Amino acid sequence: MMQITPVVKTLLIINFGVFLLGMFLNLDLSQTFGLRYFFTPEFAPYQIVTHIFLHGGFSHIFSNMLPLFFFGPLLEGYMGSRRFLIFYLICGFGASALYSGINYFEIYQLKDAVEMYLANPTPAEFTNFMSKYGGMFKPQYVFEITNKFEEYPHSSQLIAETKEVVSYLYQAKSQTVLIGASGAVFGILMAMGVLFPNLRLMLLFPPIPMKAKYFVLLYGAYEVYAEIIQKAGDNIAHTAHLGGMLFAYILIRYWGLRTVH
Repeated sequence: MMQITPVVKTLLIINFGVFLLGMFLNLDLSQTFGLRYFFTPEFAPYQIVTHIFLHGGFSHIFSNMLPLFFFGPLLEGYMGSRRFLIFYLICGFGASALYSGINYFEIYQLKDAVEMYLANPTPAEFTNFMSKYGGMFKPQYVFEITNKFEEYPHSSQLIAETKEVVSYLYQAKSQTVLIGASGAVFGILMAMGVLFPNLRLMLLFPPIPMKAKYFVLLYGAYEVYAEIIQKAGDNIAHTAHLGGMLFAYILIRYWGLRTVH
């Protein structure tokens, strides 16, 4: 029978404790303790630490804590408690650093694009803008408003509406809050694939066995794909997941940890 290890136990208690505290007190802790965009008034340095212990709902915390519960003890036993904790935290913080860096670059580009459109609100410019940045809207809405604007390019009402749309996109992007232990957990998954590549894992959906190395490859490929296509309504920080995997791989190589065959 698997024995839970000290650091994994402590992390589970903290994560579930914070989640239950927010739920029972009916508090949205993410608004204060989630990681904000660095250049907003709501950003605070402590959010760099606190955001990895927050989750947005039961499915979010369940999907993060399940891999920690199953795979964390094996890795902690292999690395030792101190090194495993360092590994977990660096993967979590490294993931958010990568996410924040890319987020800054994207917001900087978006701000320039918004200012350019507001200065020249034409149907062609709006279509170009939405093709690049309108992924958060449903395709049907984008299709309808762009077609309508092309049909009535001088409509003051449509010009005002499109200005509101592009301004809203900037506000929504800059007000995004990052929460969750996903970066650290994806670091754990990467470690399983690198250190225990031939360990057979039983997937939940679908319930089939798969070697850890193939599981990590498929999951990593999916995260890259999901980040590229960015479906409307997808509020998952795929770059943070990939960041956790990246930092995990770097740490494993830096520490010279050997693969267990």
